[in-house]
Amino acid sequence: MQIDTRRSFFGKIAAMTAAIAGAPRLFSQQAPAGVPMQERTHRASSNKHIHNDIYYFSGTGSNDGYSKEDHVLVTDPFEKHVTRTMEALKKSIESAGCTMDSIIHLEVFLCLPLADNIPMPTGRARFDAHKVQYDALNKIYGTYFSPGRAPSRACMALEWIPGDSLIEIVGSARVVAQSPSPVGE
Repeated sequence: MQIDTRRSFFGKIAAMTAAIAGAPRLFSQQAPAGVPMQERTHRASSNKHIHNDIYYFSGTGSNDGYSKEDHVLVTDPFEKHVTRTMEALKKSIESAGCTMDSIIHLEVFLCLPLADNIPMPTGRARFDAHKVQYDALNKIYGTYFSPGRAPSRACMALEWIPGDSLIEIVGSARVVAQSPSPVGE
């Protein structure tokens, strides 16, 4: 037995309105008809993270760009995680034609090590542990930017970050030079 309610009626109306309103936007994003398929694909993938000369990057952690043999674990020192993450970030943005000083905004996510052999602090001790991480982050973070050029930043503590990393960075940077190689390929 199907129950027709006002909610389902308005849900159908909202879905149809969204489909009608979104169709022109969807079709306007398609490549022009005269552009060969190979160019369409390359153009779409090479500019995957760049829009209007802004490079958007996400999920840069302490194991990005490193081989499995050089993989760090959550039990490794937090400072090592920060340094490796900042190096991976620098490499990523430079490959997109940006510099550390052209970064516009960063969101930094931190987490405490989650491992069987490491007790998880609670209460005030947990706050203090995050504060120690935050202070260590700031010490290393500041060395990657010219004086007075550090970007705006938000820093958040999380319960867990994938990939055995204790830090992950998301953000955007202004493209200041031609990219030496396509990003995201």
